[in-house]
Amino acid sequence: MKFGQLVLAIIMLGGFTLTAQNKSIHFEMELNAPPSEVFNAWTTVEGIKSFFAPDGKVELKKFGDYHIYFFPEYPEGSRGAEDEIIISFEKDRMFSFTWGFPPNLPDLRENQKTVVNLRFIEIEGGKTKFTFTQTGWGESEDWQKGYDYFINAWGNVVLARLKYRFEKGPIDWSNIPDLEEYSLVK
Repeated sequence: MKFGQLVLAIIMLGGFTLTAQNKSIHFEMELNAPPSEVFNAWTTVEGIKSFFAPDGKVELKKFGDYHIYFFPEYPEGSRGAEDEIIISFEKDRMFSFTWGFPPNLPDLRENQKTVVNLRFIEIEGGKTKFTFTQTGWGESEDWQKGYDYFINAWGNVVLARLKYRFEKGPIDWSNIPDLEEYSLVK
């Protein structure tokens, strides 16, 4: 029996149960841009600079680099998310990548990753229904700290900047705007 068939058999026999350990961070929002523009914002260096971080490196291919430089002026290894990779993509529809942890969680930062999956669906008026999901969470206290950190970091910072970018224009990194009205976590 192949591995996939074994997993399916276990599921069908009731040996698999969704539990709190299978949690995810999930956000949805409508953006005032077509899916191609939102996809490009996530998958090009120029796009990243418009909302995510002041610089980065993107190789749009399977296992290509997906590096987000929150502090591009810092020495290599301390600029931000410097070791993330692209897992998969479907142009203008889906994009997934690994995502690590902040420096205040050193064991997780050194040894663990989560997965972020983005979906871009065209809706009426040339807009995009954007879906963000981060999965792959462990159970320890540090994992919970990471989970709590990312609810805020994605919902109140990164995705708020994304929404701002498509309503007001690119982020000016020398004068970051107040994003309270764009926050997804109240």
